[in-house]
Amino acid sequence: MIKLNSVKRLALTSMISGALLLGTASFASAQNPNKEQRKQERAQQQQQQQQAQQPKRTQEVRQAEKQQRRAEQQSQQQQQSQQYQQQQQQRTQQVRQAEKQQRRAEQQTQVQQPQAQPQVQQQRTQQQVQQQRTQQQRQAEKQQRRQWSQDEQRQQQSRFDQYRQGWQQRQRVAEQREQMYQQQRRMAQWRFQQSYLNRLRQDQYRLQNSRPYYYYGGPSYRYYRGGSYYETNQYGVNMLRQAINNGYAEGVRAGQADRQDGFRFSPQDSYAYEDAMYGFDNYYVDPGEYQYYFRQGFQRGYEDGYNGRYQYGTYSNGVFNILGNILSSIFSAQSY
Repeated sequence: MIKLNSVKRLALTSMISGALLLGTASFASAQNPNKEQRKQERAQQQQQQQQAQQPKRTQEVRQAEKQQRRAEQQSQQQQQSQQYQQQQQQRTQQVRQAEKQQRRAEQQTQVQQPQAQPQVQQQRTQQQVQQQRTQQQRQAEKQQRRQWSQDEQRQQQSRFDQYRQGWQQRQRVAEQREQMYQQQRRMAQWRFQQSYLNRLRQDQYRLQNSRPYYYYGGPSYRYYRGGSYYETNQYGVNMLRQAINNGYAEGVRAGQADRQDGFRFSPQDSYAYEDAMYGFDNYYVDPGEYQYYFRQGFQRGYEDGYNGRYQYGTYSNGVFNILGNILSSIFSAQSY
């Protein structure tokens, strides 16, 4: 019986100690989450403090940058003011030196004035002689321009007579070409010649009803052709440039016609090339000069029209125009 009681006591003791151990473990496990929570809270507080301190640091950095910029501006202003003062001092010294030199020159002039009077008179005499020569030269130029204007008036009448006398001969050549085009069955080239002749008749009517215009002035431009220099004025320069452009436009049409007819490449075979008088004005340009530059433009226009391209000119709204650099390479005049 006594042994049974002792066994029971031992069992109860072990049960009580186990329960105590379980309670202690549960109590420790309950305390561990609280520690971790406090750690997290402390970390959050530290982050909040750092975030609260961050604007203060940003403001301090900005203030430091502003102060640095102000210091740099002040330094630049000081340097500029120093440079300005140095420049001002240099200018003042230069002015003083110039004044000293001027006073010395005046003193020397006063000392040498009695000796310099003959030189002054000689200079005045030379100036008077130069003025007289200039006046004589101007009068000679005026007379030369008048003579040139009178000669130009006679030449204008002569040019118009040549144009009128050559019209009948050009008409006979046109009739011969029409027959040749019909025999060769070149109908596109024949139609082009008909339109070209219509434009020539309009030109003839315009010249017959126009009044002569006389430019009372001498030549002001010079250009080089065929180993010789030629003189003309602004109106003549404009007319020769227009001759090149007119020739280019007619050449394009003639080249397109031969391409449509399937005819060989032959710009000289066109009547417009031989005539080369469309757009001619009898003012300040000889017919031979106009024809030469018309044919220069015609050859380039014919090449573009025959090949179906625009290498030397452009086409816009029904108008053909030669390129400016091509025109300058054909004709270039210098003013004087």
